[in-house]
Amino acid sequence: MSADLTLSPTERTRLHRLRERGRSDRAELYAVLDAGLICHLGVLVDGSPVVLPTGYGRAGDTLYLHGSSANRSLLAADGQDACVTVTHLDGMVCARAIFHHSMNYRSAVVFGTARLLTEDAAKLAGLQAVTEHLIPGRWAHARPPTRKELAATAVLALPLDEASVKVRTGPPKDEPEDYQLDIWAGVVPAALTFGQAEPDPALRGGLAVPEHITALTR
Repeated sequence: MSADLTLSPTERTRLHRLRERGRSDRAELYAVLDAGLICHLGVLVDGSPVVLPTGYGRAGDTLYLHGSSANRSLLAADGQDACVTVTHLDGMVCARAIFHHSMNYRSAVVFGTARLLTEDAAKLAGLQAVTEHLIPGRWAHARPPTRKELAATAVLALPLDEASVKVRTGPPKDEPEDYQLDIWAGVVPAALTFGQAEPDPALRGGLAVPEHITALTR
């Protein structure tokens, strides 16, 4: 993990609008990434921009993404500049004026040179980071990948050296004169929740839902 606990702005990460929403503490970057499940990877594939949604995981100052070894976007990202974003919608902000409607959110943007992992041990470590991030405790309760499955899987590593974090919280911000209008204003909170686990119809009898699965619903 980086000894530098701040996010030093670069030309790509420096905020130009609404700078007060920016965060400079590296711990806040980790918090946004660790709370998410899906990221969007932006890369150039044969000269054309592609944005790929995928699951991910973090271990220290490295972000891991995975997919099929035939995935053109993951393969194209190897050795080139890539951009990864993670966004949480926390609420719809309803202002008195249409112009001031907004959203409460937490977002992170990461820039860096992506690297495809080729050694089995490194790939397994990356896959474990992704699995444990998406479903904590699952790695120890499922069969590990075979060599054939590992060969069919691409694991991409991206350093967290260059990143920005932006957060909006709180009520709407209207023009002073609009606070006298008889128009409802406020925030409608939003959150991701998990429902009750649904067993596979082909599941062998007598197998209860494990604790690490029921924990997701809490």
